[in-house]
Amino acid sequence: MSIRLRPVPMTALVASLGFIPMAIATSAGAEVQRPLATVVIGGLVTSTLLTLLILPMLYGWFERDEGRDKPSGGREYEGHRGDDSAVYTEQSNQRA
Repeated sequence: MSIRLRPVPMTALVASLGFIPMAIATSAGAEVQRPLATVVIGGLVTSTLLTLLILPMLYGWFERDEGRDKPSGGREYEGHRGDDSAVYTEQSNQRA
């Protein structure tokens, strides 16, 4: 995570800073530009927070727990341990 900690906020910050002149414009056409810039800046802030806070938290919840999800230790066959598909393949080959 520390590898992506600096590039993600820097990218959002630079893009947001680029939209600030649009967000504070008072010239002709500003009534269209201002809401657009506000939405884009809000989206950049939201996506940055999701990327840095929410996604790592969700990854931690769904990350495979090695102790809980260990294979049951089925029969060893052609380098597969705990996988019954090799046993089923062998049984179907014997029937044919």
